[in-house]
Amino acid sequence: QVQLVESGGGLVQAGDSLRLSCVASGDTRCISAMGWYRQASGKERELVARISSRGSTNYSDSEKGRFTISRDNAKNTLYLQMNSLKPEDTAVYYCNAGCYYPDWGTKYDYWGQGTQVTVSS
Repeated sequence: QVQLVESGGGLVQAGDSLRLSCVASGDTRCISAMGWYRQASGKERELVARISSRGSTNYSDSEKGRFTISRDNAKNTLYLQMNSLKPEDTAVYYCNAGCYYPDWGTKYDYWGQGTQVTVSS
């Protein structure tokens, strides 16, 4: 079992920066890739950025160049540095961790509760 807790969201103005954090606890040894997703009001959840266990990253086109995903495996923490925020970035941001359980031969995605990011114009 893995627990994920996000923090760092808030209300900011366009052009401001925020850093989101996600702390994983529990059976963290299973974690491979991690990522940030977001869901705006009335919209479907979408990928923001992902990072593999080896540090390879992927970003959506709208965030690339503005956002940076990173992880500190020793601290079981995932980060998302968000710069030059835009109103379209307003959403609930969710932390995701992918786990593989060899004893059970299964994969499972864990999700945090989410943290609200609101960007005013």
